[in-house]
Order: sequence, then structure tokens, then C-alpha cells
Amino acid sequence: MSVVLAMIAFLIGSPSAWAAAIERVDVTPNRVTIAFDDYVEDASAFILDNPRRLAIDIAGARAGSSGRSSGPVTQVRQGQYNDNTARIVLDLARPVTFANGQFGNDGRSFSLEYRPASHLAFASAAAAGRARFLPPVAFRARPPRARGGLTVPLPPARRIDEAPLPREQGPRGRPLVVIDAGHGGHDPGAVSPFGNRREKDATLAIALAIRDQLIASGRVRVALTREDDRFIILNERYEIARRLNADLFISVHVDSAENPQANGATIYTLSEVASDREAARLARRENAANIINGINLGGEDEDVRSILLDLTRRETMNVSTRFADVLYRQGRTTMSFRNDYHRFAGFVVLKAPDTPSVLLEVGYLTNEEDVARVFGQAGQREIARGVAGAIETHFARRVADRR
Repeated sequence: MSVVLAMIAFLIGSPSAWAAAIERVDVTPNRVTIAFDDYVEDASAFILDNPRRLAIDIAGARAGSSGRSSGPVTQVRQGQYNDNTARIVLDLARPVTFANGQFGNDGRSFSLEYRPASHLAFASAAAAGRARFLPPVAFRARPPRARGGLTVPLPPARRIDEAPLPREQGPRGRPLVVIDAGHGGHDPGAVSPFGNRREKDATLAIALAIRDQLIASGRVRVALTREDDRFIILNERYEIARRLNADLFISVHVDSAENPQANGATIYTLSEVASDREAARLARRENAANIINGINLGGEDEDVRSILLDLTRRETMNVSTRFADVLYRQGRTTMSFRNDYHRFAGFVVLKAPDTPSVLLEVGYLTNEEDVARVFGQAGQREIARGVAGAIETHFARRVADRR
């Protein structure tokens, strides 16, 4: 009887008894693959320094035996981080960064690619924190049973189109531009190796400066997706612009690069196929913050929806491209741009089919001069002056074209 009671106590009191077991860890010179005997909840990965390590947490799993080292990995260790999470630690002989984490088609394995990196890129990755990866819903384990139960009433989940809208400022009847300060809240964005300054702080300061410039001129109306340090999901950012019937949407960001010499601003407009590998990398990084829910065109049949969406998006993309050209011509008097200043990428925040949109990377947090500019008040005012001038020129030309 005591054996039975002990077994019951173990199953009830130890959440790890319900977790999947890690069967093996396979390490190659550029990839680690972790196999489980059952479904898990999710996986997350992060970089640690001093000493250099790549850590992977598997929620809904219990640790198994350690794997063999290979390539930049000198040792593989496993342990139980908590009752419900197994941690795999890869000790590194040299700096790496990771990418392309994904679960297998059957949901019972997780693989993560890594590649050599500079010391600067490694430090930036370590500062960026944890990246989370979800298995397909059909293969996702439920959280383990706990020791007891607690019921807490929660309000219904808020739909995007029910979220409070930001205030509009400026004279009525004027065109409306929505300025989106990238990242925010628990999402810091890129982190600079020069003083550990965060992208979310620079983007907010620049967005506020652009707003002040536009309000002072009185030629347009302006609204900000956020006026403080809060997190907003990507879909909600462009939906704010759509719900306000905005005439223009600008998302402000600051880039990072492995090359510390990379500097200057870049303008991105929407393309389903990124214009180059760097644009694709950046789009993947930004899009990881949220899942695309799609666009609802009402009760139309599929063919009609496809045609309407295609026609609307084509016109919107054309207007966005024309504004990108104006932004470059007007903005280069107050800030520097890359030689290839206009690029194309599939950023989520650019996907509103009926709102002309651009994403402006105002510089690089991995370049010391750019950092001083985007975090300095004088630099922020210069950026804002160039962007505000471009916005006003754009709308003035739109009015002239209609006439």
C-alpha cells in the first residue's frame, strides 16, 4: 500500500513525470537537433557569455543523456531547469549566432542552426535575450498537471479591432499619418554594444520628435501607436492605422549588423520576396515578434477577395514606393542614408493592403556614430525634421495630383 501511495504522490507532485523525455541530442558543425519521445510545449534559445554558451530550453520535457560535441561545440550538457523544463547547454569554442529554429513535421524534434559570428555580433545576440519557437498546434503538448488547482476569472480576449485607439493631434480635415515606434515593453529590439542602449528607447524618442515637428507645422494630423514604453503586437500596429483611416504609416526602427562600419538609414517597402538576403534576415527577425493572422475581406468569395486584395495592394505599394523616394530626397539633407537606401522586405507592419506604409531604419546600433546620433536630442531633431518635411511634401504632391 505504501508503494502505491508513494507512486501516486510522485505522479501528482512531480510535473516532470508528465513531460516528454529527451531521447538524443545530435550536434553537427552547424546544427543541433533534439529528439523527444512525445510532444512538448515549446522551445527557446539564448546566448550566454563568460563563458560562451548556447542554451536551449524545452518546455514540457525532462532531460536525458548528453550528446557529443562537434564543430564550434566543445561540450553538450543537459539538466532539469525546473520541474517542467529541460535545458541543453552547448559550450562554445568560438562565438556563434543562431537562426532558423523549427520543429520537425511530427512535432517530436527541434533543430536550431548556428553559424560563426564576430565578437560584436555575439555580444549583441547575448544582450538580445531569448527567442521562442512553437511547434505546430496539432503537435503541441498541454502544460503539465500541477499539485493543486486555482480558478481565476479572466475577461474575454480583446480583439484587435476592439483595442483603444490613440489620440489624433492636428487640424481636422488634414491628412493623417500614423508614426509607429518599433518594439517596446518586454521587447527591447536590438541592443547596442555601446552602453547597452535599447532600440525601443531610440524609436520612441524619434517618433515623439517627428510628432512634435508635425504638430508645430500644422499641415497634417498625426497619431502614435505608442507614446510610452509598452508592447504592441505587430498586427495591432498597422490595424491602428487602418482603423483610423490613416493616409500614411511609418514604422521607425534602428538596425544592427555584424559589420561595425555599417551605418546610415534604410527605407523598406513591402515585397513578398525580399530584395536581398540581409532584408530577408531583418524581416524574419522583426516578424518573429508576432504571428500573421491574415486580412479579412468580408463575405466575398475567394476569387473576388483575391482580385480586390491584389488591386488594392498594388496601388498601396506604388504610393509607398513614391513616398520612399520623397523621404530619401528630403531626408538626406538632415541624415545620412546607405547607398542602397531603398529595399524590399515582407515586414508584418507593412502588410496593411490599403495604407501606404514604410519601415525606416534610421541607423545602426552597432555603429558608434549612429548610436550617438539616434540617442542624442540634436540627432533626433534632425531625423524628425527630415521625416516631417518628407511627409508634408508627400501630401502636398498628392493634393496637387488630385487637382
